[in-house]
Amino acid sequence: MGDERTQPHSQGRRILVISNETVTGTVLHEAIRFRAHNVAGEVLVVAPALNSRLRHWMSDLDGARAVAQDRLDSSLKRLAAAGIRARGWVGDSDPLQAIADALSGFAADEIIIATHPEERSHWLAHDLVGRARARFDRPILHIVVDLARQDEYVAGDHGARFATAAAAPSPTLTAS
Repeated sequence: MGDERTQPHSQGRRILVISNETVTGTVLHEAIRFRAHNVAGEVLVVAPALNSRLRHWMSDLDGARAVAQDRLDSSLKRLAAAGIRARGWVGDSDPLQAIADALSGFAADEIIIATHPEERSHWLAHDLVGRARARFDRPILHIVVDLARQDEYVAGDHGARFATAAAAPSPTLTAS
């Protein structure tokens, strides 16, 4: 991949998405589609290769990378079907490092972080969203995807909900 930091932006915004198990969320895809279509944007999806501490310590990353790649491929196909210019890769297991790595070669205008809900999210337990906002000088949108409850929403300050998938039937993604 070439270094895009010094190249002028093509028309539109560049959106960096960091997500793993939540990468299949409908609200996440709708947010990406809305932002990308409305500004002729380009999307980079990074799925960190999450692994257990023991497997990481033993340098056994193949399984984690394969699972992350499968989820990433599914997400990219869905975005392509919606007419979104998107590409992606499997990133570092530390999501903050995955963001930094992505930004070193992709001049994102905005970052979208998708997490599990607070009670299930290792990322939120370590304040990923707050730390990312403090470290990276870009707007950050936080989307919560609760796969078990089929509930998804855009997280606001103090956990306010601005949209939820549980309140309405799941929309289908179509190019418009």
